[in-house]
Amino acid sequence: MENQDFKTTVLVNATPQQVFGAINNVRGWWSENIEGDTDRPGAEFSYHYQDVHRSTMKITEWIPDKKVVWHVLDNYFKFTTDKQEWTGTDVIFEISERDGQTQLTFIHRGLVPDYECFQICRDAWTHYIQGSLKELIVTGKGNPTPADTGERTDVQPAQEEIPAASSTSKSIHHRLLIETPVETVYGALTTQKGLAGWWTPETIAQPEVGSILRFSFGPDYFKEMKVEELKPYSRVKWLCLKGYEEWIGTKMTFELEPHRKGTVLFFHHDGWKDYTPEFASCSYDWAMFFRSLKRLCETGKGLPYPDQYR
Repeated sequence: MENQDFKTTVLVNATPQQVFGAINNVRGWWSENIEGDTDRPGAEFSYHYQDVHRSTMKITEWIPDKKVVWHVLDNYFKFTTDKQEWTGTDVIFEISERDGQTQLTFIHRGLVPDYECFQICRDAWTHYIQGSLKELIVTGKGNPTPADTGERTDVQPAQEEIPAASSTSKSIHHRLLIETPVETVYGALTTQKGLAGWWTPETIAQPEVGSILRFSFGPDYFKEMKVEELKPYSRVKWLCLKGYEEWIGTKMTFELEPHRKGTVLFFHHDGWKDYTPEFASCSYDWAMFFRSLKRLCETGKGLPYPDQYR
């Protein structure tokens, strides 16, 4: 019977020592939300992502420059029926030489298609191994989940920013399932490459709070947005500074929630004064562009302006 454990390989121009060192620098490629030692045999460490995923690992095999094995002692998923999927499985890193390069083979033994979390876990591991860990090996800098800041994003502070008249303002709402991990969707909502891939190719953007994003739609029209909030893999918030008159002063919020099949995106565009033709047109356009965002995240190719209606 064919082995169904999840497996992926990476080939790099680096020494086995460099690859081994990068693997054990778990905070440098997987998550900064890790407690405990990750770089010695027999050590135990814990990982968490918000209140969605918690895991405790023990390093059960350690062969310098050749192999590392983590045994999952305990695991919790918020979004699966069996909250302890992963418990008792093994995460394996094997290093070998291939055609003058170093090959890293990653296997999550026990992560099989029967698992409810298989799709999202497969895609998330692919993101971290093929992306972040490979970048750490090759460039010295990975892209791990940032450390939780402990900052709260409660409703009350947001309400304080809204003028009294906002109680009568109108909002556009959309909700959709995107079958890729939150890491992928967040990248598509924050980076210049991501935004250009689903909204408009003429995008200038930096993923920094306070930065100004510019989106051009043809030679005669553009929008400018101020980035008001970036909560990695959870929330993005913009304030419209320039655009059609009815857009100016409105706010767009993208909220991401992990799902067993990927990510649920909740979007609301707040601060509209009335139900106008532009409001209706904007709601329809957002729906078309979110179809483009979904396609970009799931297939690697979106339908940005001017192809969004195709």
